[in-house]
Amino acid sequence: MTVTDAFAYAIAGLLLIQAVLRAKSAWSGRRRERSLWGAFAALAVSWLCRTSTANDLLDATGILDLGFLVKHTMAIVGICVLLRYVTAVYADADRAVGVRRSARISAVVHRIATRASVGTIAVMAATFIFLLNPPDTSTLFFLERHEGDLGLPIYMGLFYLYMGAAAAVCAVQWGGAARVTPVRSVRIGMLLMSCAMVLAVLYVLLRTAFVVTISVTTVSDSTSQAQETLTDSLLYLFSLLWGIGAIAPVSRAGSERYRAARSLLSLHWLWRELAMAAPDVVRYRPSRLFARLPFVGRALDTFRDVFASPDASLLVRLNRYTVDIRDAIFELQRRTPTDLAEQACDHARSVPNDLQDAEIRAEALWIRAALLCGGPATPSKPAAPAPYPFDPGTDPRHEVPHLRAVAAAYSRIRNSEARALLATTTANYA
Repeated sequence: MTVTDAFAYAIAGLLLIQAVLRAKSAWSGRRRERSLWGAFAALAVSWLCRTSTANDLLDATGILDLGFLVKHTMAIVGICVLLRYVTAVYADADRAVGVRRSARISAVVHRIATRASVGTIAVMAATFIFLLNPPDTSTLFFLERHEGDLGLPIYMGLFYLYMGAAAAVCAVQWGGAARVTPVRSVRIGMLLMSCAMVLAVLYVLLRTAFVVTISVTTVSDSTSQAQETLTDSLLYLFSLLWGIGAIAPVSRAGSERYRAARSLLSLHWLWRELAMAAPDVVRYRPSRLFARLPFVGRALDTFRDVFASPDASLLVRLNRYTVDIRDAIFELQRRTPTDLAEQACDHARSVPNDLQDAEIRAEALWIRAALLCGGPATPSKPAAPAPYPFDPGTDPRHEVPHLRAVAAAYSRIRNSEARALLATTTANYA
């Protein structure tokens, strides 16, 4: 494998990872999500066609340099779809604040590019078949293989026109968006992608100048090699910058999903026990599909509850867990002695514990004791719910960490301690 192949595989892999990660959102999302997925997929195929393996496979069809035609065609498809994505994103954003001039420019460029894409690809294919001479196979570079051919400036001119226009529009849009984006990871991603598009414009200008030069005169091998080295370096650099910049906003979403998964796993045992005690107040009951399996049954049911429930996302699932826990606790308030909370607070303060806050431990002890009360509320019990003076608020930034701390304390409290607390209560329950 050559160094060029290694770079091509690395960039194609980066783009394919993006396409795979965005496949679900593209399937069920809006036009902008589908457009971005299509851009990653098409550009990944274009980069794979730069490898010697792909070129050898396509040359085996009997059409020499077919790999270059496929590479350029897929790049045009990717560019057109990318312009569609850019236009869709900023059209949505500008509806609220008024259409900016840059958004109007991108929309015009996208309309022109879309309408001309099929014709451009057709003209490039016709030029490739009828105007380009058999390639000079002693060199690996397309421009050198067809140096002096009449169709070369037509073929490459069309391709570079597409690429240059798209890169300029994207550089303007992403650069402008970076200045007003409040989220740091998104802002960094926008800046990287904008810088990448500036390098892409520079790449197009240098390549266009070289195509014009070799169409009217002959250049030395050293000049040609220096040009290929410089422009290929720009190509690799702007592709890597764009790929990394596109990952930056995803990294924020990935970080949020990771934190949500950790919180769900921390809350699962508490949520499960509360949901089983009050199954009518939770939206989805805990899984018992694998309950009879020894050793792995509990783990599989936990995985199913946390990662395979019908919720739209982990963040939605985390919000459901917190709501379910609060609703189940309210249900327990109808079953418990009225002085249970007071007794739990006194007991928590009387037992020193450096690992847990007294209020957190009291809340966990109340839940453990309330679950031992069992049975639904009866007419002989108080009409009003038992006091529950533990309130972390409804803001997820405070509620989720609070409930995680309660869940951790709950896991350390034994039923015997909760029964002893119940024995000291004064309410009379059937």
